Amino acid sequence: MRNQYDLIIVGGGIMSASLAYNLRKDGYTGDICIFEKDPTYEYASTPRSEGGIRQTFSTEINIKMSQYSYQVYKNFEKEMAIDGEPCHIDFHQHGYLYLLNNTTLPIFKEIMKIQESLGVKAELMNQAETKYFFPELNVEDLAGSVLDPDAGNADPYSVLQGYIKQIKRMGISFIYEEIDTILTEQQKVTGIKTINGELYHAPIVVNAAGAWSGELSQKIGIDIPVKPLRRQLFSIDTTEKFQNTIPFTFDPTGLHFRGEGSKIVVGWAKDVPFGYDFKLEKSFFEEEIWPVLAQRCPNFEQLKVERGWAGLYDYNPVDHNAIIGGHPLLKGYYVISGFSGHGFQHAPAAGKGLSELIRLGKFETIDMSPLSVERFTTNKLVLETAVY
Repeated sequence: MRNQYDLIIVGGGIMSASLAYNLRKDGYTGDICIFEKDPTYEYASTPRSEGGIRQTFSTEINIKMSQYSYQVYKNFEKEMAIDGEPCHIDFHQHGYLYLLNNTTLPIFKEIMKIQESLGVKAELMNQAETKYFFPELNVEDLAGSVLDPDAGNADPYSVLQGYIKQIKRMGISFIYEEIDTILTEQQKVTGIKTINGELYHAPIVVNAAGAWSGELSQKIGIDIPVKPLRRQLFSIDTTEKFQNTIPFTFDPTGLHFRGEGSKIVVGWAKDVPFGYDFKLEKSFFEEEIWPVLAQRCPNFEQLKVERGWAGLYDYNPVDHNAIIGGHPLLKGYYVISGFSGHGFQHAPAAGKGLSELIRLGKFETIDMSPLSVERFTTNKLVLETAVY
């Protein structure tokens, strides 16, 4: 049958690509087909993400996934090379800097104990040391900071294309059509139906549809806690330049900024209604972000907004962490979603883990069972206190 596969992945972003790559690399020989509704990836979340890569989480599962993914990204250009041509992803390790006040400093001191036990390098600095490290900052209201020196960011679109080029060479099919629904029969999946009405059959269907994954699952009567949540980023240029490359800096207010070449990228995860909204609000920058930036650093007093963009988190409103695994109510139905803003940095590990679960029926490299669908009914939630 022409429309018959062994495994179908819904969504063509970085989770899908990482999963497909790991399945093939780990020895899965079945026919795999990836369905992506937009071949240009114009509104896909991966190219619109910031590409941050850090290890400074507070839970063991997130730290281990970060450590694994960090090593993958360090070696990505070589591993994904084609015919000797490296896959350039612009991975720059300028560090993550968490600015702390009297409330957050004790929290981070406790988090650092967990990190240290798992081999994460993080440096605690007092107010004076923070000022020395980042001279332009106003540190009067700060109690100190924590530096993750190995952290940085890469270009998400380049990473995605690196994966896609490899998996196409591995014989994985792509069909650029939008999915209407997942097909089921007697508590098991049987395939998918496109919005054009065409049926494709497979005994395994993976929901890797990102911000759209919750809605897709609801169509078959299975709730997974994933909502689309808009996040906005602004690229700015300042009149007064900085002495050094700006690390990925997190203000106690929740505002964050980082250097990108000669520009600076700024964002703030403010609450907005759930929805598929890509509107950019320049007034949000002018009225809310800019005053906080200028207060934190006088270099931000004179600036120009060069451009901006909005993208969607696959947001898990229950515990803000990934959902990885098979669904207990539907045989053959797997989910890899709900990353709530740290999907890009966890994608290599997530793809590896789900590949193992599908092929072997268990996790081997990292035990990702804490991120299972079942945790929402057993109330064994993953509570991450270092969420940014």
